[in-house]
Amino acid sequence: MTNQDLRAQLDEILDESEWEWLIPHVQRDSVIIVATGLDLLDVGEAIASDQTSQVQNWIDEALIGKPSSIQVGEWNMQRKKRFNTLIVQPFVLVQEKITA
Repeated sequence: MTNQDLRAQLDEILDESEWEWLIPHVQRDSVIIVATGLDLLDVGEAIASDQTSQVQNWIDEALIGKPSSIQVGEWNMQRKKRFNTLIVQPFVLVQEKITA
């Protein structure tokens, strides 16, 4: 599969979900928060194609990572909060939707 095919496939499964729908994935420790400055498809593509140095750079810069207990606590109080989501097995990449 080419990178272009991979990106097209990921774009098809890019979705939106409420926090409540993500809770089971958080409990499985499979949710990765992606900073709003990053393109969710770029991150998904890098993870799916094993671009370990790029992924590690994002981790080192705290641009991607597991949600903190503080974040989870805040989101548990806002169960209708919405996120852009992308499943890249075994992970669920999520990015907070910015509301105007």
